[in-house]
Amino acid sequence: MSDRRKHSTGSPFEKAAAYSRAVRAGPFVHVSGTTGYDYAAMAMPRDVADQARNCFATIAASLEALDASLNDIVRIRYYVTRPEHFDAVAPVLAEFLGGIDPAATMIVCQLIRPEMLIEIEVTAQVA
Repeated sequence: MSDRRKHSTGSPFEKAAAYSRAVRAGPFVHVSGTTGYDYAAMAMPRDVADQARNCFATIAASLEALDASLNDIVRIRYYVTRPEHFDAVAPVLAEFLGGIDPAATMIVCQLIRPEMLIEIEVTAQVA
């Protein structure tokens, strides 16, 4: 596909598992599940709200690298390790997505590292 572009954050997870942080194919940008690491420092905050903020920073930068923005998000999936994380992250979600209001799903599940409390994946559509 000639209109396919990829973006990497340089995370060691991307290389180890052979995936891109984001892929743009035509008008769609698919951002892989993104956890709350600060990839510059490879540090993970303990607070789920801080992790969510880091997720959105990484997602926003990945979208921008592929000529999109948070405003273009049409679908978002949240994976949290505990149901009670919803109350802590809801204000962060409203901060970043208020007025955008994409279709959303929140799933309670186990993530691959114990320090990971939230993972977010998005699909954006650029006009």
